[in-house]
Amino acid sequence: MTVDALTDVAGLRVGHATLSGDGWLTGTTVVLAPEGGAAAAVDVRGGGPGTKETDALDPRNVVQRVDAVVLTGGSAYGLDAASGVMAWLEERGRGVPVGTEPTHVVPVVPAACVFDLGRGGNFHARPDAATGRAAVEAAAASTQGARVPEGCVGAGTGTVAGGIKGGVGTASTVLDSGVTVAALVVVNAAGAVVDPETGVLYGELFQGRVEYPEARVHEAARRRLDAAASRNSPPPLNTTLAVVATDADLTKAQAQKVAGTAHDGIARAVRPVHLLHDGDTVFALATGARPLGSEHPLALNDILAAAADLVTRAIVRAVHAAESVDGPGGVWPSYGELYGKR
Repeated sequence: MTVDALTDVAGLRVGHATLSGDGWLTGTTVVLAPEGGAAAAVDVRGGGPGTKETDALDPRNVVQRVDAVVLTGGSAYGLDAASGVMAWLEERGRGVPVGTEPTHVVPVVPAACVFDLGRGGNFHARPDAATGRAAVEAAAASTQGARVPEGCVGAGTGTVAGGIKGGVGTASTVLDSGVTVAALVVVNAAGAVVDPETGVLYGELFQGRVEYPEARVHEAARRRLDAAASRNSPPPLNTTLAVVATDADLTKAQAQKVAGTAHDGIARAVRPVHLLHDGDTVFALATGARPLGSEHPLALNDILAAAADLVTRAIVRAVHAAESVDGPGGVWPSYGELYGKR
């Protein structure tokens, strides 16, 4: 049975650590690979990224597999969450062997951050190594194929998408070949996710039938957003992060192509994207459980197309799952509050 989440890729687990209240509105999300790791790649297209260990994922470099990926709030400060994940992995002997003892390993933990500083009211409230450890422990404690909480959790706790509340979303599909493809997205966009003329989520336009809000509802939503914007300080930085994954046996170069194409899924759902103050970053993981089929050189195409579609769908789900915030750091109504739950 599938749960329409990243965890439908067998072996992957997701854990959130959420920090809210008393000045906090941030958190960390960890994607934990199965024992032995997963092939990994990354594609960074935002002009202001905050990342860690992304150079290791270049297909030209020596690292072949990673054991975890960290998505975190706290801007560059929050990248410290990866240290807690590294320590947890080291304690279990998971990482690149570098010595004579089983415990002599260096875990490679790629990470990327979103800007949410001060959104809970305290600029100095940000994830740290303990937050990362809590998230990876939550991932490890989850069951195989577990549902993934969405909305204002983990790295999506303090996110904002074009003036409305952002969050975490996830989605998956099984291709005709039997290969599973999935995505998890943290939506924190400077660009808009809502069409200003109709109130429809841009991402929904790519998902078939669209239910347009009534004109009076849309007008009320615009007034509400204008009022909220007048109370908020403009955020200097934003970022949308994603992890796309498959159980296909991919090389690092193929995984990098998947990560690059998956950015199309962001571009369908957020306008504009990849600006100088964005840090839009997509990671790709491949567990290698299913052969891709080397006799069909274009077999990767189905995975490429699915990855982009799933990123779009995950963004839509994140926005629908988010809940409004009205606190000392700002006011960000949810799409559900503005247009009703759908």
